[in-house]
Amino acid sequence: MKRSELRENIFKLLFRVEFNGKEEMKEQVNLYFDDIPVEGSNSISEKNQKYIQDKYHAIVEKLEEIDKEIEEVSDGWQISRMGKVELTIIRLALYEIRYDEDVPTGVAINEAVELAKKFGGEDAPSFINGILAKMVA
Repeated sequence: MKRSELRENIFKLLFRVEFNGKEEMKEQVNLYFDDIPVEGSNSISEKNQKYIQDKYHAIVEKLEEIDKEIEEVSDGWQISRMGKVELTIIRLALYEIRYDEDVPTGVAINEAVELAKKFGGEDAPSFINGILAKMVA
């Protein structure tokens, strides 16, 4: 599985945080992987599943810090006003920029923009690019 595919799965799992309480997320993680076939082109190996879960948990642990930084940089945009897709993408990218040494900053931003094109609204790619550019300036 390519890194971009792993990232997309992390995004989808992280997106559930917006709709479920902390106490429900363990079950949500299990449900997410239960919905993925064991074999075939859409399957996820145990190694990749572990990578997705580990990165998801690492992001959730840093969520308070990540959200604080987003609030500081996003002039006029409180987190509560941001679209859930865009917020989730920014959270994932900011985690990769700040805490994941394996992901170069440019790659994190580019992948965030690609996720925004796929899952966000029409203005999502430029909005996300602008927010992330401010964070790395």
